[in-house]
Amino acid sequence: MTDLRSYFSQLEPSLIEWLTDLVNFDSPSGNKAALDALARKLAGHFERCGATLRWVPNSDTGDHLLVRFEGDASKAPVLILGHLDTVWEIGEAERRPARLEDGKLFGPGAFDMRGGLTLMMGAASYVSSHPGQLQRPVTLLLSSDEEVGSHTSRSLIEAEGRRHGLVLVLEPCLPGGALKTARKGVGTVMITARGVASHAGVDYARGVSAIREMAHQIGRIYQMNDPDKGTTLNVGVIRGGTRSNVVAERAEMEVDFRVWTAEEGQRIERELRELTPTVEGTTLEVTGGLNRPPLERSPATIKLFQRAKSLAAEIGLELQEGSTGGGSDGCFTAALGIPTLDGLGPDGAGPHALHEHVLVESLAPRAALLTQLILNLDAG
Repeated sequence: MTDLRSYFSQLEPSLIEWLTDLVNFDSPSGNKAALDALARKLAGHFERCGATLRWVPNSDTGDHLLVRFEGDASKAPVLILGHLDTVWEIGEAERRPARLEDGKLFGPGAFDMRGGLTLMMGAASYVSSHPGQLQRPVTLLLSSDEEVGSHTSRSLIEAEGRRHGLVLVLEPCLPGGALKTARKGVGTVMITARGVASHAGVDYARGVSAIREMAHQIGRIYQMNDPDKGTTLNVGVIRGGTRSNVVAERAEMEVDFRVWTAEEGQRIERELRELTPTVEGTTLEVTGGLNRPPLERSPATIKLFQRAKSLAAEIGLELQEGSTGGGSDGCFTAALGIPTLDGLGPDGAGPHALHEHVLVESLAPRAALLTQLILNLDAG
């Protein structure tokens, strides 16, 4: 595989062109027409590279796309995860089209995760132009709703994960190129308080304020934070009441929580569901829970990373590892016990921000790394 680095160095102009094209193509979560159009666009490239396609219809967001490259069925297949959706609405690419400046390619979705999609296109091109080097089946799973919780794609991701020996996730890397061998699990709960409405001037004593009850619960929730365990809870949205002269009959809040272990996630879920009213005459309802399990830094994950690090060294790349508080679709496969490596996308910064960008110099090396792992990494 000594030609990998040189191949992708020569392919760099195409990688830049592909990334620019993807950045200039809006596909926000929930916009089915835009997501399906992007899927078809990518499907054409993969089909030209010799892959077979399977479309998974989805009426809620865009269709999900499975791209399969054939290989020796006796060898453990590899699943590669990516997503088509971004957090940017239609028109954002027109307002901020891709631009190359000081070795950085800026634009909406560039880092999360147009860069990862670009690397997939590069790896497919290598496989197509080097027949016989791919010895085992490889599947690319492109989902359409990762940015909004993967509610329609989770079952597909888990089903495909069980069919494969290991999983590679093309989410952005950590600064400097480190892979993500641990991710926090992510949960969301909705807490609703109900009281009794009344006129704030005429019948104040008859009212029971749901907002007052919610104020007590907010304090309780922040007391659940445990910095030593890395457990965080955040009240991100509060809604309640109708007018200032009406005692609020209803109030609700959305709570985000993050945990490093499944056990801690269960504890937080239990404590949230055990919250009880403090204001007489109010009731509480708690819905939701952990929607992405943590990607725990297990012995299997460590062994997989060490093998990846050795393979990276063979093509002159030094790999590091790290952790992040954000979740990804790799959390689902890791929770099933399937060896999963995350953060294989290109280097850059600013996901979901106006300064979002990819470091152009990282495109060719990261495409070479992805291809090296596809060809040679095994779950052991």
